[in-house]
Parts: sequence; C-alpha cells; structure tokens
Amino acid sequence: MTELLRPHAEQLFAEELAALERADDRPRPPRWRLSPWAVTTYVMGGEADGVTITPKYVGRRRLIELAVATLATDRALLLLGVPGTAKTWLSEHLAAAISGDSTLIVQGTAGTPEEALRYGWNYARLLAEGPTRDALVPGPVFRAMNDGKLARVEELTRIPSDVQDALITILSEKSLPIPELDDEVQAVQGFNVIATANDRDRGVNELSSAMRRRFNTVVLPLPDSADEEVEIVRLRLDSVGQALELPPATSALEEIRRVVTIFRELRSGVTEDGRTKLKSPSGTLSTAEAISVVTNGLALATHFGDGELSAEDVAGGLTGAVVQDPVADKVVWQEYLEAVVRERDGWGALYRACRAL
Repeated sequence: MTELLRPHAEQLFAEELAALERADDRPRPPRWRLSPWAVTTYVMGGEADGVTITPKYVGRRRLIELAVATLATDRALLLLGVPGTAKTWLSEHLAAAISGDSTLIVQGTAGTPEEALRYGWNYARLLAEGPTRDALVPGPVFRAMNDGKLARVEELTRIPSDVQDALITILSEKSLPIPELDDEVQAVQGFNVIATANDRDRGVNELSSAMRRRFNTVVLPLPDSADEEVEIVRLRLDSVGQALELPPATSALEEIRRVVTIFRELRSGVTEDGRTKLKSPSGTLSTAEAISVVTNGLALATHFGDGELSAEDVAGGLTGAVVQDPVADKVVWQEYLEAVVRERDGWGALYRACRAL
C-alpha cells in the first residue's frame, strides 16, 4: 500500500469502511457492503465505531442521498456536471462503499468499442475451439452483472452513440445477450451502473432519449462558496500529498485561498465584491485544476525551495491553467493581473511572480 502511487478508494480507506461495516445495523440492499445510510456517512464524513470518517465530498448531503437511493433501486445513476465537480471521484467512492470494488470501470473515449461495454474474445482460443464460454473475455459491465456489483462508465457522452446503445438492453432488461453462443448473462441482485458526463461535452455524442430514460440524473454543482472550495482543495491535497511526500496542505492555506479566489472570479466574470466585471478565459478553471496548481506548487516548494509554498511556486501553474489560448486568454489574464491582483493588499508577490512569467 505504501508503495502505491494512487491506491483504490477501498484500499486507501479500508479502515473507515471496516468501522462503518461493524457499526452498521441498518437494512442493506442485496450484496451491498454497507446500508444506504452508512454509504452516505462514508461519503460525507462522520464517526463510526470510534473511527473518524473523513469527508470524501464537500457539498449538499441531499445530492448524495439522492444518488445512493437511486443505486438502491433498479435505475442507473448519471452524475452530470461541469469538469472538475468530482463526478469520477464520487463514483469511485460510491462503488467502493457499496460493492467494495471500484475497479469495474469503462473509460469512455471517441474510440471506445462496443466490446468494452459487453465482452470480447480470446482469439487464440476462438480459432482453436470456436465460440465457447472459455474463449469469451468478459468486460467490466459483464463481470459486474455476474457478481452483483457496480459498474462505472466514465465520460458517457464521449462514447459514440451506436456504442452507447449497447447499454440499453443491459439497463432495461438487466441482461446481456451473447448471440454467438445463443445465450445471455442475467444480472444478479446488487448490479447497477454509475455513469458520468460533463456539461461541456454537449454536442459531442448526446444521449438519446431512450438512454436518458434509463438513468436518474444527479447534477453536481460547483462549490457554493469560496470556503467550501478551499476545503475541497485542502482535503484532496492532504490525500495526494501523502503519496507524493509533500507538506500538509494546512501550511499552504493562504495561497490555496488566493488560487481559489482567482478561479472563482474568472469563472463568474466578476470580482468577489461585485464591483469589477471581468472577461472569462476559455478554460474551465475547475476545482480539480486548482488542486493541480497547488500540488505542483507544493512540489516546487519541496524540491526547489524551503518547503513553504510561496507565490512564486504557484505562479507558473496558475498562469498555465488560465492561459489555454495563447492569444485571447493571455489578454484576459494580463487585464486581470493589472486591474485586480495588482490592487489587492498582500497580493504583491503573486502579481510580480505572474508578471515575470
């Protein structure tokens, strides 16, 4: 575990999951590791059997309750939101708490084949034996149906529409036909699907009405406040920093707040006090990107500085996150530096570091 760069959720939080399992005396759906109440506690944080349960998601509890309740029915769950709203992170933790296994995942891309959602073949055995069960190579969804677990489909709208349609029978009939064997796989209790999609991908491969009807959709919003977003960044940095041997995020709260403030203002097109209107850059400037900027800054401070995160350490990552278009975004960033950053008390070091770049 200590050598793994990025342990799965069920590995990293094994102690918390075990404590919840011991303390959980509420009804559990078939093949669920925890009850819906305990799953929500695992995600939102709390205490169980003397163990502190760290929050995995900072936001509205009701959204998590809606997601968990959906998975306790025969309806699939679609987590929808702009990039960086923790859709993948949340789907992993839901799968870890419910099935004890977050690894049954299909990564959606423009090149995702239908076999990724159904099954493939061991072609050496297929040529030698013909189509048999032993020659069949089950995919993640196939295995989840067999074992009564959750399957995860990431970036559903990135998958071509004709490949998406392979899910329709699985979601409606809870079965997967195998025409080559004149057979089928029927899902056992506990099986369900969590899919994610982001708002920026509308128009890439939009979901058909038939597909949308088979999902309950939970929209994950951007953090409501700067304090909430700072806390999200801090929690994720503490988790990532342990594996990378970086300083604790609590030592960098001042710079984290500056990064979060900049991202929120440029996203919304207005300063926090509402007095100055701003142009927004082409990038998303999500919470995930704020985490990346500060993580990179902590690495710089650790390996090339004194270990204390400074404005010079975050300036490079900050500039790179904002300036995605080297022409239009550069103008937006320069105007923001001159009109906002330069005028703020205590922000002089950040202004000088960004201008130097």
